[in-house]
Amino acid sequence: MVSLLDPSARGRVILVGAGPGDPGLLTVRAVEALKQADVVVHDGLVDGRVLNLAPQAHRISVAKQRARHTLPQEAINALIVAHVKTGAIVVRLKGGDPFIFGRGGEEVEAVRAAGLPVEVIPGVSAALGAAAEAMLPLTHRDWSSAVSFVAGQCKGLSDQDWSGLAGKGRTLVIYMGVANCPAIADKLMADGVAPDMPVAVLERATLEGHRAIRTLLADLGEMVEREKVMSPAIIVVGEVVRLSDADDKLVQWARMAEAAQ
Repeated sequence: MVSLLDPSARGRVILVGAGPGDPGLLTVRAVEALKQADVVVHDGLVDGRVLNLAPQAHRISVAKQRARHTLPQEAINALIVAHVKTGAIVVRLKGGDPFIFGRGGEEVEAVRAAGLPVEVIPGVSAALGAAAEAMLPLTHRDWSSAVSFVAGQCKGLSDQDWSGLAGKGRTLVIYMGVANCPAIADKLMADGVAPDMPVAVLERATLEGHRAIRTLLADLGEMVEREKVMSPAIIVVGEVVRLSDADDKLVQWARMAEAAQ
C-alpha cells in the first residue's frame, strides 16, 4: 500500500494515535502526519502541545465525557467524510492508540464505506504509557504470562463474563473504570478473584499531576473515593502491581488510623 503521507495525495484520512499524553511519546510518523494536516479532528484528552504540532490546521474538538458527547459517533464519521470530500488532509487524532478503545475501527469502516482512502498510525496506548511510568510490568516471567484489556464503563457490566481475566499469573487492565470502581471490585471478587489481589490506579499518566497508587482489590472503591481519583485513569489488577513504584495507600491509611487512636 502506498503511504498516505505522500504530500501530493489529497483528500484522505489519517487516524493518528496521540499516545498517553506526553508529546514526547508520539511516533515520528504521527508528527509527520500532523505537519501535513489541513484539518485535525481531535479527542478532548489530547494534550495541547500535541495539537500545536499542527499550527496550520483547522482544529475541531469532538470531546467525549461520560454520558455527554459533543457529537455522536455517527456525526463524527460524517464530519470526517465531509472534510475529506473537499480535498482536505484530515488527521483524526485520538488519545492512546486508535484501535484500543478508540473507536478507530468504526471510523475506518465509515471512511471506506464512503470510498475514501484511510491510513492508521498507531500510538502508545494509555495502559502501556501509564504502566511504564509507574515501573509496572504488565507481564513478567515470574508473575504474569497473560494480560487482558477491558472497558470498565460499558453497559451491563454485571452481565459481562470476566472470569479468567484476572487472578494468579494474569494481569487485567481496565480502561474508563474510575466511576465504576466499587462495582468492578465486587464483580471481580464475585468471579473468584481474591479480595487481597493487588490493584493499582494510574491517574493522568505521563502528564503533570500524574499519580500511581495501589491497594488491595477489596479496598479499590474506597481508595478511589479517599484519594479523590479523577479520570483519566487506568486500573491494573494483578500480582505484578507489587513490583511497581505505586504508593501503597492501604498501608498509609492503616498507619494514619492507628496513629489517630
